[in-house]
Amino acid sequence: MLSNWIRVIADIGLFVGAGLCEIGGGWLVWKVRKDGWHWVFFIVGSLVLVLYGIIPTFQSQPFGRTYAVYGGFFIGLSLFWGWVFDSQRPDKWDFICSAIAVSACIVMISVPRNREAGK
Repeated sequence: MLSNWIRVIADIGLFVGAGLCEIGGGWLVWKVRKDGWHWVFFIVGSLVLVLYGIIPTFQSQPFGRTYAVYGGFFIGLSLFWGWVFDSQRPDKWDFICSAIAVSACIVMISVPRNREAGK
């Protein structure tokens, strides 16, 4: 049972890492296109987006579940990123909906499964 929780914690770390790469890379590209930042940030953002494509391949879950769960983490991380870097504070409903999504995703990856049936 302990090894399942270690796997879940590792998976959560990978989801957060992938999310920060996707949101951070996308944000840098956005800033170049929308706010006129220097083109170097476009290149850096694009390279970070490539990392986003690689990180999920280290997940222990199958592809469909990995990307479904990642979607829930993306909701929370996107709101957090906007708050920290663009001063767009989430409202009450953003917090509630994000908490529901992330909680559901944690349940999805933490329940014991038959490894053969899940692949």
